[in-house]
Amino acid sequence: MKKINLFLGVLSLVALIIAPHFFKTYGVYLLTYWLVYVIANLGLNLIVGYAGLKALGHAAFFGVGAYTSAILMQAGVDFWAAMPVAMALCFVLGLLVGFPALRVQMHYLAFATLGLNEIFVLVLRNEEWLTGGTFGISGIARPSLFGYVFKGAIPYYYFVLVFALIAFLLLWWLIHSPWGKAFTALRDNPIRAESLGVNIQRYTLLAFAIGGVYAGVAGSLFASLVQFIDPEPFNVQISILMFLMVILGGPGYLLGPVLGSFIGVFAPEWLRFTEGWYLLLFGGVVVLLMIWLPGGLLSLRQALAARREAKAHEAARLSAAAQARRGA
Repeated sequence: MKKINLFLGVLSLVALIIAPHFFKTYGVYLLTYWLVYVIANLGLNLIVGYAGLKALGHAAFFGVGAYTSAILMQAGVDFWAAMPVAMALCFVLGLLVGFPALRVQMHYLAFATLGLNEIFVLVLRNEEWLTGGTFGISGIARPSLFGYVFKGAIPYYYFVLVFALIAFLLLWWLIHSPWGKAFTALRDNPIRAESLGVNIQRYTLLAFAIGGVYAGVAGSLFASLVQFIDPEPFNVQISILMFLMVILGGPGYLLGPVLGSFIGVFAPEWLRFTEGWYLLLFGGVVVLLMIWLPGGLLSLRQALAARREAKAHEAARLSAAAQARRGA
């Protein structure tokens, strides 16, 4: 199984490397856009899928990263200095947002994070002296490295791809570390986890903080990708969309955000012929998925295995009952 996973991983990496050469400029832009959302949703998956916290305000972290980088770069700060500042702010914001999670859980936490997201959008719209208000910030530069500017679509795609791979590998390491086991224990049974010595408060705050850093990195890359930002890409609807991406792919699966983000980014392009019916179709798919595959698309194999096991148990039970009747 490890050899198969390694082979599939190498094959996927090769596909990602050669993919942009088969697309035009807009296609490469969509691939880059997808990778940005993959990075952001990897962080959300840590919060929702591994720590089991129902958070619906992830777009606020995304926006903090984007606006911090954009404002600093407009002031003449280099991208490589602006991104760490954005990450630090998102880490602190994650700690602050995590405090409500110590008091409220489940849908109450979801409502609280939605409210915080809405407050963030209102600040972006009203503080024009800093954020540009509804006019946004334009002319955001692309990053450079050793004098080389990642200006073209394909060079910037590879630039974001490197960040996505690093983010993925770091999360893989985190999930397989003792911290990851503590996060999953927090998700599965907080009371039992606390009885085993897991500091519930610490890991709740860490989940939000680390997830926020991922969104901050994605926001910085997003700002340089589109080169113009306004409050709209960071509103409550985007937070809900991010949440749906994680749920669609499979919360608690490392590849869940990759698959879910792919569907969330490319489905509107595939369904463009439906015009205004896209959201209805997308919502219908989500409803059906929650009925038949509540664990997301990546839970399909486990669901099929569980169904086969249930059928085998039922067949064994019927066979035992038949033998008992014959014996009687």
